[in-house]
Amino acid sequence: MRIEPYLFLEGRCDEAIAFYRHALDAELLMLMRYGDSPDPHARGPVDPAKVMHAALRVGDTLLMLSDGLAGGAPHFEGIALSLAIDDDAGARRCFDALADGGSVTSPLAATFFARSFGMLTDRFGVSWMVLTPKPM
Repeated sequence: MRIEPYLFLEGRCDEAIAFYRHALDAELLMLMRYGDSPDPHARGPVDPAKVMHAALRVGDTLLMLSDGLAGGAPHFEGIALSLAIDDDAGARRCFDALADGGSVTSPLAATFFARSFGMLTDRFGVSWMVLTPKPM
């Protein structure tokens, strides 16, 4: 069993895919637009260029994304994605890349529980915790 995050980005999915591919070296595994669906959409007309479903591989994790259908700004409250990276240099690179256009909550630094740990909100409003764990 796995939990796989699914982000609804309300019209900014293409931008997010490009951003995460660069910031996290993510690999695009799948991209389906509403116009690719053979079935008419039950909720009425949808922009065929919007992303219905995308899947990115980030390390060993599958990150799924969609433009969604709700409209308006996405709300990612009460949740953060935790990104564990084996080395401090990699953590620094990803932290800085994710922070570009976003806001840092807690700068990346050594802590009592991790060699590197920092928190930020990226340009899409997604909260991240980036860390390099200490050996147990």
